[in-house]
Amino acid sequence: MSTDLVRPRESVKPETIPEEEYMFSGHAACPGCGGALAMRHALKALGEKTIVVIPASCWSIIAGAFPSNALQVPLMHTAFATGGAAAAGISAALQMQGDTETTVLTWAGDGGTFDIGIQALSGAAERNEDFIYACYDNEAYMNTGIQRSSATPWGAWTTTTPVSKFKQEPKKDIVGIMVAHRIPYAATASVAYLEDLVYKFRKAKSIRGTKFIHILAPCPPGWKSEPSQSIKIARLAVQSKVFPLYEVEKGEKYTVNVWPEKPRPVREYLQLQGRFRHLSAVDLETIQHNVDCAWEELVKKAKESGTC
Repeated sequence: MSTDLVRPRESVKPETIPEEEYMFSGHAACPGCGGALAMRHALKALGEKTIVVIPASCWSIIAGAFPSNALQVPLMHTAFATGGAAAAGISAALQMQGDTETTVLTWAGDGGTFDIGIQALSGAAERNEDFIYACYDNEAYMNTGIQRSSATPWGAWTTTTPVSKFKQEPKKDIVGIMVAHRIPYAATASVAYLEDLVYKFRKAKSIRGTKFIHILAPCPPGWKSEPSQSIKIARLAVQSKVFPLYEVEKGEKYTVNVWPEKPRPVREYLQLQGRFRHLSAVDLETIQHNVDCAWEELVKKAKESGTC
């Protein structure tokens, strides 16, 4: 059981994950897929009055080939680059019909968010279009063969960054980019902290304008990890401060949601993934240093916001 300090909330109790299911069990996700678990609970939070937009990604396959669909809500498959634009169009159509109850949710991978889809996402965010954009981040182009993306962390193996030339660039700060748009709400979430994930989707649903939720989604084939270890890996990402859980409101108010009571060394997170097996002790020290610096910067922003 996790001993992390989870900040109490007034609007959502920890035990209030809805029982209703809006995702069928017969989907096509790999065993241990973080993206599938995240979708299941996002829909629990949002309910049946939801329209999902899925750009090209693993979820284009997970949902099933036409006429099949793993979701019990309307679903629109769209091109890789158009997650933000398609959601903006659906949102505008609902407004023209006077529908203020249906939530539009874009569900995109890191390739369709950090890279190929960032132009449409940025344009929609600048206009403050009314929808939720969720990025389930498995840190590479997994659906097409584990190629490097700008979400791939420093040091990682992919098929396009082999061990001899592993990823040399840091992971793009996508939440920082969205915060710079000064959208009403941006947050991180994890499949290892499902109450927190449900809370954030509920909160995003209650806010008008563009909302962005960044979800770390372990991928056993791409991360070279055991399917049974996905939740443990996701939890260690938070406990080691590699993937902090926090919210940013209106581009300026930072709130850290989970404070690791006994932070774990980053190596414990990395050693469960074969994609980092080649790293040296010096490499691990470099990653630990960078993680510590990023955490200190986040805490500084939260303190300046008066939330800790």
